[in-house]
Amino acid sequence: MRVDTSAALSAYNASSTQNLGKIKPVDDVALKEQTDAFEAFLVKEVLDIALKNENPLFPEDPGDKIYNSMYNDAMSRALSGGFGFSQMLYDFLKERA
Repeated sequence: MRVDTSAALSAYNASSTQNLGKIKPVDDVALKEQTDAFEAFLVKEVLDIALKNENPLFPEDPGDKIYNSMYNDAMSRALSGGFGFSQMLYDFLKERA
């Protein structure tokens, strides 16, 4: 029985570190944008859990969930970058590249 390893070898060669010298500064900007977006996502998830407002004294209006989601999204974008997750992830990925 013969095993074809050409797909694995081509994937390995494509991910090799020989092409890392060709990274452009534009890629750094895109990487920073993505790490900022990831931090905003993490903050939004924390806000969604922390600000879950289930109060039986007040009935829910039809748009409450949408408004709360939009509020948490806006707050997460405003707060992102202040916790250091984005910079830490950026530095880690930049070091790996």
